[in-house]
Parts: sequence; structure tokens; C-alpha cells
Amino acid sequence: MKPTKATLRTGLLVVLLASLCLPATAGSLRERLSQRRAAAGLDAVDTTPATIPPGVRVLRDVPYGGDPAQRMDVYLPAQGTTRAPVIFMVHGGGWARGDKAMRSVVENKVARWVPRGFVLISANYRMLPGTRPIEQARDVARAMAMAQGRAAGWGADRDRFILMGHSAGAHLVGLLAAEPALAYDRGALPWLGTVSLDSAALNVVAIMQGPHLPLYAAAFGDDPAYWRAASPLQQLKARGVPFLAVCSTRRQASCPQARQFATKANGLHMRTQVLGEDLTHRQINEQLGAPGDYTAQVETFLATLDPVVARRLNGRR
Repeated sequence: MKPTKATLRTGLLVVLLASLCLPATAGSLRERLSQRRAAAGLDAVDTTPATIPPGVRVLRDVPYGGDPAQRMDVYLPAQGTTRAPVIFMVHGGGWARGDKAMRSVVENKVARWVPRGFVLISANYRMLPGTRPIEQARDVARAMAMAQGRAAGWGADRDRFILMGHSAGAHLVGLLAAEPALAYDRGALPWLGTVSLDSAALNVVAIMQGPHLPLYAAAFGDDPAYWRAASPLQQLKARGVPFLAVCSTRRQASCPQARQFATKANGLHMRTQVLGEDLTHRQINEQLGAPGDYTAQVETFLATLDPVVARRLNGRR
């Protein structure tokens, strides 16, 4: 039967409306996916190299093992220093990507703290798929042990290390803080304190028992025994060094897990603080060291760790 003009007009109207709706639907879907990725901490990895300010000297790719990934960069005051406190930084990237020299990892931190007489070390580690998180934590421990052993030659103090990590790196330093034997077994000495920058993997068991993104499955697999062994919350059984958990209030899981960890730690008489910030996952990392209240609050915690750290944060040697 030949279609009427009214039928044709109706069909054209349907097609037109559909074509108008498609971009909005696609845009909405892209927005939801973007929000979900951001909530999970999957910001795009920033591959921009950091700008190093005058007065800072860098030792690149110092080895701590035989694998090409087992390297660290050491940022030193160019004029030299003695018995400097050390901030030992561990990058994130979903246990599978990222790099020690990324701008968001080191630029503001180096600019803020090295001129004040700190040494900042940024370490790479072996990653997925070849190396799983517990062994990655052991890589971090090996790197710290090597750095502590060489500290005097860099004008640093092996007894004044502060362990800091972002995202997956925050999980790794959290695991070492909860189970320091992982570090001591690799030759590391005790450190002053730990700063976890927006980890949403402090309770690996809870993550894996519920709906979770593929990156967690790739990292932690399907063995509940491994989940427990890789989970800072489950491994926390005794008092450790002071712990600061910075978390993004824009993410669903980050601050609740930080508070859960802090509650258990404080019950063990381990001094633990949660600092919620209205920043994205990436901003938690890259804005630390930039002037402002966020950096000031982190420095307030750092100053409680040691009198020398407090003096240098205040610009006094």
C-alpha cells in the first residue's frame, strides 16, 4: 500500500527527533562514564614531564634492582644539604601504568620542599600484568632500603624518611604501613610516617566482594586469601607509625575506606588522621605542594613527625 503524505511526515518527524536525541544521549553516556571513571580514580595519566626549578639537582634512574622498572629519581638541593629529611614518593596508575617523573607526581612537591632542605625521591616499580600488588609493595620497600643505605652520600638522613604515595601508590604505602614486616624483610629501616594520597583500596576485601571495576580484578584476582594479604585494613594488626589518609570527597569509596582504616588504627593506638578534600583524584596529587590550605594541612601533620622536619618546613635549617 502506498504510504500517505501524513505517514511520510510522521516517519520523517520520528527520524528527525531521533537524530536530535542521539548526540544528547551519547553525551550523557560519555558524561556518566567520565564521572564513573573519575569516581574510581581513573583520571588520564599525565605524561607531561615536570619542570624542575632552579636550585634543584636531579639524579635520574638510580637503580635499586636489576629490572629496568626498578629505578628512582632523587631530587636534591643544588647547594647541598646535610641530614635532610626525605619524602619518598610512590606514583599511582592502577598498578599498571604511570611514571616517577610525571608532572603531577613531583613538580609541586619538589618546588615546595627541596628548597626548604628536603630530599625528594620518586620511585618506579614493576607493574601489572607481570608483577602483582604485594610484590610491587616489596619493590617500594627495596627502593626505600636502597635509598636509606645511600642517604648519607646525598646529604640525607636515613632515619628521617616519610613514605608517601598516590592512588595505587597510596595502596602500596598503606600496605607497608599496615604490615611493616614487608618492608623490613627487604632491608628497610623504620620511617617517620606515612601519607596516603587518595587510595580507594584500603579495604581490598570489601572491594572484591562487591561490584568492582576490571582494574581491581586484574590487580587482585579471585583468591580471597590474596585479597586479605593485599588489603591494608586486614593486614593492620598492630600499632604503626603515624598515618595521614588524604581523600577526595568527590569519590564514593575513598573517604569511607580512609575513615574505616583510621578507626581500626586508632583502636590500636596508632596515630591516624583523615583529611577530606574537595578536590578530584588527580588534584589531590598534583596540588600537594602548591600554596594553599591543602598543602598547609598536610605540612601540619608532617611537622608532628619530627622536630627537624618541623624546622625545615618553617624554612629553618
